[in-house]
Amino acid sequence: MSLPDEALNTETEVEKKRRWEMPDTYVILFAVLLVAVIATYLVPSGSFERETVDGVERVIPGTYSGVDGSPAGFMDIFLALQEGMIQSAGLIFLVLFAGGAFEIVERSGAIKGGILKAVNKTRGKEFWLIAIVSTLFALGGAVGAVANSVIPFVAIGVIIARALKLDAIVAVSITFGATFAGFNVGFLNPYTVGIAQSIADIPLFSGMILRIIAFVIIVGVTILYTWRYAKKLLNDPSKSLVGVLDEADASQEDLNAPFTTRHKWILGFVGASLLFFIFATIQFKWTINHMAAFFIIIGIVSGVIAGMNYNKVALTFLDGCQKLVYGALIIGVARAILIVMENASILDTAVNALSVPLEELSPVFAALGMFVANGVLNFLVPSGSGQAMISMPILSPLADMVGITRQVAVQAYQFGDGFTNSIFPTSGPLMASLAVAGVPWIKWAKWMLPLLLIWVVIAVVMLSVGVLINWGPV
Repeated sequence: MSLPDEALNTETEVEKKRRWEMPDTYVILFAVLLVAVIATYLVPSGSFERETVDGVERVIPGTYSGVDGSPAGFMDIFLALQEGMIQSAGLIFLVLFAGGAFEIVERSGAIKGGILKAVNKTRGKEFWLIAIVSTLFALGGAVGAVANSVIPFVAIGVIIARALKLDAIVAVSITFGATFAGFNVGFLNPYTVGIAQSIADIPLFSGMILRIIAFVIIVGVTILYTWRYAKKLLNDPSKSLVGVLDEADASQEDLNAPFTTRHKWILGFVGASLLFFIFATIQFKWTINHMAAFFIIIGIVSGVIAGMNYNKVALTFLDGCQKLVYGALIIGVARAILIVMENASILDTAVNALSVPLEELSPVFAALGMFVANGVLNFLVPSGSGQAMISMPILSPLADMVGITRQVAVQAYQFGDGFTNSIFPTSGPLMASLAVAGVPWIKWAKWMLPLLLIWVVIAVVMLSVGVLINWGPV
């Protein structure tokens, strides 16, 4: 029995979609791992001499020389994956435990209650409503409490936009957009800056003053850009790129989530805990391992304050860990690529090859080159922690070679990763947030591009200042 032409055409379209489906991040990283294995047969082995300065091992420029190296075999591919997970265990558990702790805080209702309390307090004051909600989400992104988990909160953004007679782009901007405006700097984000500084061998969450200044500027610009668009819609709804939302569809029940004394205690405790950790990293030299352990404490105490019994605390914590398994294990896979290159002694060869063109540039332009390169890399590896594992082992010695500090290299990575999350269609949180709000990616990209360019200008200025002041661990 033959199929109708329509059915055949449908099957052909489905096959085309399957054929051109974007590879998963793990598939891309495994392909890069295979390229690294092939490179061990083609790229000459070499090594730099290193010296220890103030407890940090640094590359000595001009000391690169050839060494004997052994190409990777078939089993080395899979052994590297295993070893990558082992070597990255501290970072992997940091991501998992942070996910567990923040899941307990989120399930308690404290985050949603706090946001909706701010909404109710600012009714009739559209600018302050947009500013306060955006700032709350930006702080969540900056400390790692809200990143991929912003997706369900976009629905709250839609409720707020409806109540204000605005559109779904504003809904995405004050939730997802604000979160990643804070994530761009990540002054207390364990998944990005924390991992990158650990790899670069500089004090955890050092350089925070300049990052907080950048945070204030970037978030402030984002709020003003969103308000400019919102004000235009309030004056003329026809200016909307996607159509103003119908206020009649808004449910007032959705805006009445409680914000109890327990919620205030939970948010206060989490905020105080993060501030204490900053103090401990300076005073007691706490590390990534301390932070991972500290998140267990934050999770348990937050659960107790929330009134959860011991089983619910444990299961909620594990649910949060489970949600971040995908992102956490990417760290180990990314590390496997570097293990293959290190074992064959071709990692320094790659650093030396990259340093040759960058040495012709001024240190400022070298830092900007790192920023651009990380932005491009984020198209293929949209995981912040995974990208840190790939880029920072290369950027750290490269920074030593071209005369910029490792702190600048960390921020070049962070900007390159953070900015493009807000526009690249390979960003899972972006596409999911747009789907929740019903915003086509093309419409969002049209709206977002001018703001992204403003962010880039701010990044260029900050990185240039960082190079000029020799921005170090302080």
